[in-house]
Order: sequence, then structure tokens, then C-alpha cells
Amino acid sequence: MAKYLITGGAGFFGSILKKYFLDKGAECVSVDLVYDDFKHKNFTAIQGDICDKVLMDKLCAAHRFDAIFHCAALLAHVKSDLKNLWHSNVDGTRIICETAEKYDIHKIIFISSNCLWAKNFDTPVTEEEMPDPQEIYGKSKWECEKILSAHRNKINSIVFRSPTIMDEGRLGLLAILFEFIDENCKLPMVGDGENVYQFIYAKDLAKAFELALDAQYSDVFNIGSDDVKSFNDVYTYVIEHSDSKSRLLHFPKWPMILAMKICFWLHLSPLGPYQYKMIASNFVFETSKIKQKLGFQPTLKNEEMLLKAYEYYHKNKKEIAGRKNVSAHNSAAKMGIIRLLKWLCKIIP
Repeated sequence: MAKYLITGGAGFFGSILKKYFLDKGAECVSVDLVYDDFKHKNFTAIQGDICDKVLMDKLCAAHRFDAIFHCAALLAHVKSDLKNLWHSNVDGTRIICETAEKYDIHKIIFISSNCLWAKNFDTPVTEEEMPDPQEIYGKSKWECEKILSAHRNKINSIVFRSPTIMDEGRLGLLAILFEFIDENCKLPMVGDGENVYQFIYAKDLAKAFELALDAQYSDVFNIGSDDVKSFNDVYTYVIEHSDSKSRLLHFPKWPMILAMKICFWLHLSPLGPYQYKMIASNFVFETSKIKQKLGFQPTLKNEEMLLKAYEYYHKNKKEIAGRKNVSAHNSAAKMGIIRLLKWLCKIIP
């Protein structure tokens, strides 16, 4: 029976990943800062920190892991975590690599991010595009990639540069969008809404992890959905396939971005530099490499997976509102000054 260590196994994607591999007959061990009450005969949950060298030693000494799925990461829009983000993301990755070498674990699969950039791209972004992160989360992911590359002589590491991971249960900043739709509010759009931004279906990403297990080399792959439509089209699809009476309300691009920037630096908004720079920009990964080398094919389009996420929110919003001590993507982000924008959208004819 294959055995895998999952960092961040209590998080949004970690929870999907462990169920995916448990259903495949594997044994999974999770280490996460958050308590994990998931039960399965082949699953072990450890509440702990990947930066704890003693804990990581004990885990890898007690289990013979076939691979490490490194999904744990602190996010930049969780303000209380900012001072710990670099330590957790970067030093945690370094400790994972050192521990893997010590215990002869020769495979690490890591989730990187499209936050390696924060600018508009008029053409799909390839793996050869040099990262240029503009905020601490993206910078930490780029540093993690460098650490993994430095260990490639002893560890086969597969890095997935991933856009926003989407499935039912995905919340975080998206919960703000879902609240607007659920309450039939007009949706504020920054600019004309014709820009495109790629997602990846969580179960497709889990399948990519499975495919990567057979790769006897280190490499970096972009991953994402196909046939990426504009925000106008994606949001309209969700509205039309739900009971919402929302409609799109477009605001001038540059005044809105300036306002979002000011609100963030005044600690009034959850939207950080990456979000306010990308919210009206184009970003799509070019994914031919992962299709050719790993045989990967996405199954859902942006609009289909966003609808799944919204429907989950709609059915579970009362329970979601009461959640405590869960990961950032499993809880609804606080609106801050966006609540004022929501009020304005209601009164604008």
C-alpha cells in the first residue's frame, strides 16, 4: 500500500487530495496547523507545524512515505498570518526537503502559484516566463521553487504552478462574490469585464498529482482549465444557472484599482496587491507541456466549477458563517470596506 505525507491536509485542497488518494487505496498522513477531524481507517491526522524539525523527523522516521504532497501555505490576505508567512512557507519547505533527503523520500509534489506574477499578459504564460512576484505570498512561492530545485539531485520534485483552485467548498475571498450573488446584488466589475482569468478544478489537480508520481525527474508544470472565458461570461453563467437576480455593474478600471490600493494600505480591504493588480487583467497559463509530458487533461471549465462553488455556498451559508479555526479557503473572508460597495451597488439603479 502506497503511503503519502500531505502537508496542509486539513485545508481546502488538502482535504480533497487526501480523499482522492484514500479512495485509490493509499494510506495518508496529514500534518496541519488546523485540527483535522476527518476519519478513515487509512488516514492519520497530526496537528502540528511543518517548521517543527523534531515533529517532521518523528513523522518520517515512523512512516515510510512514498512521496510528500506539499500543499501547506499561509496566505497573504490573512493579515494575522503575515508576520509568519515567510517563515512557514519558505523555512517549512526547506525543512521538508532536508527531512526528505534524510529519510530517502525521493518524491515531492508542490503547489506553486500564478502569484509568481502580478501583471497583465496578453498571451498565455509559459513555464519559461521569468517569475516576478510583487507581494510576499508570491515571493515565498518563488523561493520555495528555488529550494526544491536546489535539492533536485536527490529528490524528484514536481512543481505545479496553479491558478485559483476551485470546487465546491472553496470560499476565502470568493465568499464575497458569492454573497453578492446570493443576495441578488449587482456585481461590481472593475473595467469592462472582458478580461480572462484561469481556474483549475480541484479534482483535476488531484489527478495531476497522481500522474506526477510516475515522473522520474524534476520539472515545473503550468496547470489550468481550457477554453477560458471572460469574467462577464463566467459570472453571467453562474447567475443564469442559479436563482439569483444579480446583474453586472461596470466601474472605470483605474479609479477602482486606485481605490482598492488605498483601502488595502489603510487596512480597510481584504484585497491585497495581487488581487487589485490582477482583478481587471488577463492571466492564463499555457498548458501544453503538462498535457504532453504527463498526459493531463482538465475536465471542467471556469464557469462550471465556479457554479459548483457558489451552489455549495448557497446551501451551506448558515453553517459557513459559524465556522471557527478552519483554513482560510474553508472560511469566508471578511468584507471590510467592500460592504460599503455592496450598499452602493444596491442603491445604484
